[in-house]
Amino acid sequence: MNLNAFDLNLLRVFDALIRERSVTRAGDQIGLSQPAVSAALRRLRDLLDDQLFIRRGNDMIPTPRAVELGSPVRDALGKIELALHKRKHFDPGTIQRRFTLLGSDVFSVMMMSALSRCCAEEAPAISLQLVDNAWGNAERLLQEDAVDIALETELDVPEWVSSMHLLSAPYVVVASAKHPGIAAAGIAPREVIPLDLFCQLHHVVRSSSGALNCVVDPALAKVGRKRHVALILPHTLGVAIATAHSLHLATVPRQFAELMATHLGLKIYNAPVPLPTTNISVFWHARHNGDPAHQWLRQKIVRVREEFEAKMRARMDPELSIGCPFDTSEPTKATPVDHDGIAGRLAPGTGPAAPPVLSDAQKIAVEL
Repeated sequence: MNLNAFDLNLLRVFDALIRERSVTRAGDQIGLSQPAVSAALRRLRDLLDDQLFIRRGNDMIPTPRAVELGSPVRDALGKIELALHKRKHFDPGTIQRRFTLLGSDVFSVMMMSALSRCCAEEAPAISLQLVDNAWGNAERLLQEDAVDIALETELDVPEWVSSMHLLSAPYVVVASAKHPGIAAAGIAPREVIPLDLFCQLHHVVRSSSGALNCVVDPALAKVGRKRHVALILPHTLGVAIATAHSLHLATVPRQFAELMATHLGLKIYNAPVPLPTTNISVFWHARHNGDPAHQWLRQKIVRVREEFEAKMRARMDPELSIGCPFDTSEPTKATPVDHDGIAGRLAPGTGPAAPPVLSDAQKIAVEL
């Protein structure tokens, strides 16, 4: 093929199509109308002698040739973008960009509000989006630039994926502070729940797919025991709330347990069998290694992680609002909050109003 006769703008259309799988969405992403994208696709088909994309319902399914071209085209465009930005001074205050992160719902509770505040201090025009890790394969989503960052456990990734360690999360067991079975057994918080009792009680687990791939069951199998899973929920916050209002147990990351314990009236215990520690890392496509905005976001994630670890070590005064371990603000005395979420509002001449009854989710939202 004669490259001099090839319109390189067609590569932008191809890249948008292979990521969006839709003519309309691809056009929205690169600022072209649907007819213009369709015309560009026809030219690409003629030049490359391949259908490239085949319509199936509302989706455009890439052919094997399109899949083969997808990563090299994205890499080439990324290098061009990086080269054009290198000489320009990076000013986060001028960024207008959405960063998409992939991770479990634990991060929406523990991290995202603090990360948003941290970023907004320097870049008020950016937006952050967290999509659940059930959304798709992290490697594929990074390759297609569908996500900027993946917050995942240890992955076997190819060389084009860069990573850095974020945190280590040991598992603990949580139960309602009023659990009669644990109280009758005389087990104090932070102590080990006996194996027989652990297997006798019912459990709540988090699984977005319904599959039981928790760390607990393989550990029990090693000692010839099983547990009964009574409830499977798609979100870890739902698991914590269900545990607080039942006689079930739940096994969750320690950092999440420490946060939820005060909010929901949970007590934390140790499991009767050794459980592996989960290591969480930050993954991104190596094409973004030199992207100033991407580097800046990763630095903010590290900063939030460091502040999180400091607060976990400090273990704030229980009379103070626990807040979020990722929260960068100073703890403050809890203040009654009305239905509109406005602290301390008083009706004229009525004196302090009684605080409304809030749901568990509302209480956590107020604190965060």
